[in-house]
Amino acid sequence: MAGEARSVRAWVRRSVEPVLLVVTAAALAAGGVAWLAGARSAADACWAAGTVAAIVPAVAWVLHALRRGRAGVDLIAVLALAGTLATGEYLAGALIALMLATGRWLDAAAERRASHDLRHLLEHAPRSARRRVGDEVRTVPLAEVAVGDLLVVGPGEVVPVDGRVENGTAVLDESVLTGESLQVERGAGESVRSGGVNAGGAFELRAGATEQDSAYAEIVRLARQAGAESAPVIRLADRYAAWFLPLTLAVAGVAWLVSGSVVRAVAVLVVATPCPLLLAAPVAIVSGLSRAARQGVVVRDGAALETLGRARTLVLDKTGTLTSGRPRVLDIAAAPGTTPDEVLALAASVDQYSPHVLARAITDEAHARRLALRPVRDVAEEPGHGATGRIGAAAVSVGKRDGASLPTWARTAENRATLDGAAVAWLTVDGRLTGALLLRDPLRGDAPRTLRRLREAGIQRLLMLTGDRAEPAREIAAVLGLDDVRARQSPADKVAAVRAERGRAVTVMVGDGVNDAPALAAADVGVAMGARGSSASSEAADIVLTTDRVDRLADAAGIAVRARRIAAQSALAGMAMSLAAMTAAAFGLLPPAAGALLQEGIDVAVILNALRALGADRAAHVTVEPATEQLIQRFAAEHDDLREVVEAVREAADHLTDPADPAALDTVRHVDRLLSERLLPHEVAEEHELYPALARALGGPEATATMSRAHTEIHRLAHRIATHLRLADAEGALRPEQVDDLRACLYGLHSVLRLHFTQEEENYFSLAH
Repeated sequence: MAGEARSVRAWVRRSVEPVLLVVTAAALAAGGVAWLAGARSAADACWAAGTVAAIVPAVAWVLHALRRGRAGVDLIAVLALAGTLATGEYLAGALIALMLATGRWLDAAAERRASHDLRHLLEHAPRSARRRVGDEVRTVPLAEVAVGDLLVVGPGEVVPVDGRVENGTAVLDESVLTGESLQVERGAGESVRSGGVNAGGAFELRAGATEQDSAYAEIVRLARQAGAESAPVIRLADRYAAWFLPLTLAVAGVAWLVSGSVVRAVAVLVVATPCPLLLAAPVAIVSGLSRAARQGVVVRDGAALETLGRARTLVLDKTGTLTSGRPRVLDIAAAPGTTPDEVLALAASVDQYSPHVLARAITDEAHARRLALRPVRDVAEEPGHGATGRIGAAAVSVGKRDGASLPTWARTAENRATLDGAAVAWLTVDGRLTGALLLRDPLRGDAPRTLRRLREAGIQRLLMLTGDRAEPAREIAAVLGLDDVRARQSPADKVAAVRAERGRAVTVMVGDGVNDAPALAAADVGVAMGARGSSASSEAADIVLTTDRVDRLADAAGIAVRARRIAAQSALAGMAMSLAAMTAAAFGLLPPAAGALLQEGIDVAVILNALRALGADRAAHVTVEPATEQLIQRFAAEHDDLREVVEAVREAADHLTDPADPAALDTVRHVDRLLSERLLPHEVAEEHELYPALARALGGPEATATMSRAHTEIHRLAHRIATHLRLADAEGALRPEQVDDLRACLYGLHSVLRLHFTQEEENYFSLAH
């Protein structure tokens, strides 16, 4: 019965605003028809009914605000409605009633955009466990698991409680806890936290905590607590009402005392009815919500948009927010006599049958390079070690290597992986190391430009919180110019950090994982990457980015700042006009009915101004034409294809460590062909097709001048490499004095190309939708 009563109350709350809008509009219209027909008494009765219909819920709203310690804009409306009834100014009362109903309906419509709960967090939480007693395994409720119980966790199952691995190796997807996409391994005796998903074979777990004392339960508690502690937002309209309300009452009281006419006091209240606050501010905010929705940003309510517009601190998760959230092949090292494409094709042929996150990245890279995968038989996978199979007569494995000593090329690859913070998948053919694939979660191409735009929108402090290691976190922070970075953060650490930032400024938190949900709820505004992030983070957030683009956050911030500015302009202009009308009413120059009509004119003016929030801010928004966007997409795809050319340049430089090796010069010749046939035509096409189109969108040729200079340097270095080859061909070999300069040209070209590609992807390619 209690649940049914709550449902009824919720339905009543949802229905009041639309019903009130219909009733007041109908009463005003019916009274107008009766007045035109000459039935003045019937007209007054209709208008009085509309006024009474509005005053009842308005009193309830005022009492609710007073209980929370605030006297909002509705109090002036209630006084004006009561005054019109007392003095018989029924038309004025009906007009005020309609304005009040319209403003409340607009506000309520915005607030019904999304719910704020923990449903998906609770759905993910394990409810049972498989307990082993002797040789028997039984499924028991999670509440019955005690410390010391031996549990069995099967493939794909969620770790039910905290504990340690008893037997076997646990391969876990702990992204729900840390936000990191790379799987982790836990050997016998190592600790495991609840909430992780078993991505390998079955293992036994010795329970070290009960359900209530485990990590996942703590995340749920943190999210609940953070959501409950969120302070109520003081809306823009209420802040203005704090000084407008006492001023209105003072003017009305003075007019009554000086003139002795209560009608003058009512006239002051009528023209002072804060319709610019009740209508203009909500219209601007709702227009901003609509504009944000068209950009793929769902905002829970107008309060969230207002708060985003005055935020000064932005806290960001790393994986899935600033990075793509999916590992990608960064580099491929091949043993002498083997090419990178051969290494990738062999590795992808075996890994195409594996569900491992790194295996998917390797397979995706092979497909992107259009490599033919070979038939594989006898495929097997050992959790934590990798996949094996037979290709023809050869035994091929991809994954970890054994402890044997490494050849020079492999040590170079391992060192590069350490410096780049990358994972390594080793390829072994018949027991011999043949290649190494370096994988890393790459930075989003639109992240640097997004953060620059956010600073332009008023964000003064950028902080990254991540569960990842300190080295890759610091590297990303340096690239993006963040103000602070904290690594190895647990969900509780993130909540504490967000609360500390809230104590200094209005704080926005952006994340995508279940582990981010408590911090999202603790922030003034929580923003979830909803396209690929967890549904729990979306449910705990105030704003959800529905497209997998972090630059939509900058769009939302710009929209919020502009909508709030327009709302303030509309409200202040409307109140200034109302003050002028109040002065006229106080001197008896404006009767209540005429004042109500004048107030309608003021409302129309401020609402038209507020509707400007529907449009784009031309000064801050870069719009590219469809033809230019197609060019961007074309050249972005070519960048992906040319990545192997860029890496081939560095490999050729590496081979020059032994210039006497005939293969070294052959490698440089191969690079020269790649440059002349593939890379340089791409750069020429960019210069003559893409850059002129971008210049029109970005404001002139100066916008692309720096990148054009990079094209010149690329052509200079490529020409210098070709000249070295012509000299070597004339002599039959590289002269000793050529080697250092040729190696410098190759390394220099590699660096320029990497920087140039990154700048184009950040500044230009991120403009495409």
